[in-house]
Amino acid sequence: MRPTVVERELQLHLVLSPERSVPVPARLSYRGDDPYAVHITFHVDSDVPVHWTFARELLVEGVFRPCGQGDVRVWPSRAGGRDVVRMSLSSPDGEALLEAPGSPVSAWVERTLRAVPPGAEGERLGLDHALAELLDPASADDPWIRDPWPSDDSPGRQ
Repeated sequence: MRPTVVERELQLHLVLSPERSVPVPARLSYRGDDPYAVHITFHVDSDVPVHWTFARELLVEGVFRPCGQGDVRVWPSRAGGRDVVRMSLSSPDGEALLEAPGSPVSAWVERTLRAVPPGAEGERLGLDHALAELLDPASADDPWIRDPWPSDDSPGRQ
């Protein structure tokens, strides 16, 4: 089965000052096989696009109220009479303040929530199955489970 993928191309703006911003084409991506994360690829004027990955919950909450701390902060705002979602990204290479159009981002977030509802992310990872398999008692014939050195008081030992 192919994993669920929800993508959206849109134009963000890199805010350089209160009066000036630069358009930045970007792609928002969400994958059901990585259900806790959102991925943003910025197509800047370079040979290699810039990728950021952070918690989906930050974007889900950030379209309604300020959230995040540290490297990623997200909050709703208004710019030029329109609703926007601002993202502050910080790394050792620098910092960026980006504005995304509010309605398209909100609609995309809603699509990710329909694809994998909140609370269902763990099911997509298959952790329960993997943990059950790990903790399942192995057969007695398994050489890794049997004690290769029976204790001194084992029957038949002299």
